[in-house]
Amino acid sequence: MSVESVFPRLEALLPKVQKPIQYVGGELNAVVKNWEDTVVRWALMYPDAYEVGQPNQGVQILYEVLNELPDVLAERTYSVWPDLEKLMREHKVPQFTVDAHRPLGAFDLFGVSFSTELGYTNLLTALDLAGIPIEARDRDETHPVLVAGGHAAFNPEPIADFIDAAVLGDGEEAVLEITEIVRAWKLEGCPGGRDELLLRLARTESVYVPKFYDVDYLPDGRIQRVVPNRADVPFRVHKRTTMDLDAWPYPKKPLVPLAETVHERYAVEIFRGCTRGCRFCQAGMITRPVRERSITTIGEMVDNGLKESGFSEVGMLSLSSADHSEIAEIARGLADRYEGQNVGLSLPSTRVDAFNVELANELTRGGKRSGLTFAPEGGSERIRKLINKMVTEEDLIRTVVTAYKGGWRNVKLYFMAGLPTETDEDVMQIARLAKDVIMAGREATGSRDLKCTISIGAFVPKPHTPFQWAPQADVETVNRRLKALKAAIVTDKSIGRAVGVRYHDGEPSMVEGLLSRGDRRVGAVIRKVWERGGRFDGWSEHFSYQLWMECAAEVLPEFGLDLDWYTTRERGETEVLPWDHLDSGLDKEWLWQDWQDAVNEVEVEDCRWTPCFDCGVCPTMDTQIQIGPTGKKMLPLVVKQVVG
Repeated sequence: MSVESVFPRLEALLPKVQKPIQYVGGELNAVVKNWEDTVVRWALMYPDAYEVGQPNQGVQILYEVLNELPDVLAERTYSVWPDLEKLMREHKVPQFTVDAHRPLGAFDLFGVSFSTELGYTNLLTALDLAGIPIEARDRDETHPVLVAGGHAAFNPEPIADFIDAAVLGDGEEAVLEITEIVRAWKLEGCPGGRDELLLRLARTESVYVPKFYDVDYLPDGRIQRVVPNRADVPFRVHKRTTMDLDAWPYPKKPLVPLAETVHERYAVEIFRGCTRGCRFCQAGMITRPVRERSITTIGEMVDNGLKESGFSEVGMLSLSSADHSEIAEIARGLADRYEGQNVGLSLPSTRVDAFNVELANELTRGGKRSGLTFAPEGGSERIRKLINKMVTEEDLIRTVVTAYKGGWRNVKLYFMAGLPTETDEDVMQIARLAKDVIMAGREATGSRDLKCTISIGAFVPKPHTPFQWAPQADVETVNRRLKALKAAIVTDKSIGRAVGVRYHDGEPSMVEGLLSRGDRRVGAVIRKVWERGGRFDGWSEHFSYQLWMECAAEVLPEFGLDLDWYTTRERGETEVLPWDHLDSGLDKEWLWQDWQDAVNEVEVEDCRWTPCFDCGVCPTMDTQIQIGPTGKKMLPLVVKQVVG
């Protein structure tokens, strides 16, 4: 049965909205298949605006992996801005995909990738516009199965009422397994209806179906236990890990946007996972173990990706890209290959102890030199020990001065405020550090034309990290420290305008804290915020702290709780956490010990180069860390013949 495009109705609305081009589709490398020729149909969403969601690599990879299957169709949908939402409601235009403008409600599966919890209200908007019941219990066989993924899905409990399932970890193999289960169920005539399909997914032990688990609470509000309510579903759900990245060289045909987006480059993930052990970093903890892409596969992906897209920049992505065991050879090989071709190479935020001028010079050999970003995270040495960011003040100053001497004039330093045990003085150390960096740079280069930008974010404790038990700093404390820091820098005449300060107030982080460590009771807060107009909470111009506080104050007392209970309260060792039944591979006892080590300012080495610290991941997955060097070279794909 064919599904008609809603574009004829949508097109009439586009002249009335801002940036209409983001809704028209038709990008280079987009895929549109005949509905009737496929058996399983996915709609994939990054719950934010097109300009943020379109470059998301996770969605692009799954889009391509699924569309390579002849009987499977995958299309993309993004959050619509409030101006179009209003018109869509008035003219009864449903949430649509940008590829073929098919209505979201017609698909078999609705996959949503959450990199941050602040996209939850946008999910509810999409469901409502699509005519899909907000709560999973109200859906039937005519509605898509909503599968959540991404880093925020490692604690999906706050949205448990709204999703049908969640996948923890890597998605490449997971979406294929889910597709196979749905295909078989459909070809059998959909026996047992929606419940039977969800049960088949749950039996994989790597797909979490919230409706099959009950949560019991203690009188004081803490969780007593989370247990299956059926005998044939697992007590714990395990994360998926794609071990051989060379076998998954995606994206092969990157999507090229028509509208302006936040990143316009070919992005190649050079390795996945991180063992640096930064205690605040959820991404580093949940993506273990380290898995490197080989230098030859990286070279082939870049060559093919640039040809297929026409991009002129390559982003070599990972959580700590300069830690790839062959990063020097990768950078040199790419620089050699694209010298004189106006192709820029870039690394994301660089670790202070992994930077060197040789690497940086290779990255800029193509003539493009952007600013450098380093992330010391903590202003004082004490705080850096606490978070296991093993960078001394001398290391930082030496590295930044090296960059200045190498020709860079603008360096960005990223810090956090509100870390556990933090004092006012720990934050004020950032001002002194910035001054020392500028002064040392001026002395080393003889130039006063040096800039240092301080960027500060508020810390949010995250699940599956050693800080999952930590109290979150209250908004007033964070804001007071940030304002004092800015005043100290602005009034220091010795550095003039050489140091800039950028920071976000503590308000969004408090909402993120509620959502990141929340349980199922928080879902009622999310829904009330959405019903009262909450949208695009990751955007400062749309975020309303007052709205979230009002809704939390109305809803949480019904459970005998308040906002502080979820955010500024410290958890005890024996407390059952909302995500304890979801296995990230990390041993909870190890995480607790690392939390104690943090409080005692004990540092832990990177286990890639030292004996195992028994975090639990490798034994659980019967694997080991993958590192080079392989000894292979990035051979040029086109041999240049010398004439003479």
